[in-house]
Amino acid sequence: MRYAQPLPGSLVKRYHGWKATTFAENEAWYRRLAQEGQRPRAMVISCCDSRVHVTSIFGAEQGEFFIHRNIANLVPPHEPDGLRHGTSAAIEYAVTALHISQIIVLGHSQCGGVKGCEAMCSGHAPELERAESFVGRWMDLLRPGWEAVRGIADADARMEALEKQAVLISLENLMTFPFVAEAVKSGDLALHGLWNDITRGALEIYDARTDAFAPL
Repeated sequence: MRYAQPLPGSLVKRYHGWKATTFAENEAWYRRLAQEGQRPRAMVISCCDSRVHVTSIFGAEQGEFFIHRNIANLVPPHEPDGLRHGTSAAIEYAVTALHISQIIVLGHSQCGGVKGCEAMCSGHAPELERAESFVGRWMDLLRPGWEAVRGIADADARMEALEKQAVLISLENLMTFPFVAEAVKSGDLALHGLWNDITRGALEIYDARTDAFAPL
């Protein structure tokens, strides 16, 4: 493939540093992971945003979480239409092959994808309205959430509410997958909705009893 390029020297240097320290100090653990395979208990669906470091937030090690990242941590509805669905494939594998017992949808503050949805739905991002925009068509998943919060006057409060709508819509869409719904109803799988304030390091969890997010 003639377009592939060598890694930047800075990344090569960081790799060798990791290999000589973290890997060398935990080589037996890495070997065990390779030989025995992965057995994560939880799947985390989070945003691609580089500021959201899932394993650091939970102090997790390799092998603990099955992680899927996409724009704005969205889960599409179950659509067995023969097309390619990366998020749906990850969910199916986690539930039916890895038999994870928890799915965590993790939203966050200052989400660029959610800001794009706000701009698109309010008519300020015509480029996202184009049929060929992958981001725009993906953010269509969040349009119902925008409709739910568009009446909030304060811009910051509206954005936070829309970020949390991304979590709630994803939880609802998870339940459209038959294998997810079956596992939830049997008690083998639990769904969790979280929102991370990256400025304060705060984490909030959705409480279905109060229909609100509350600090952990």
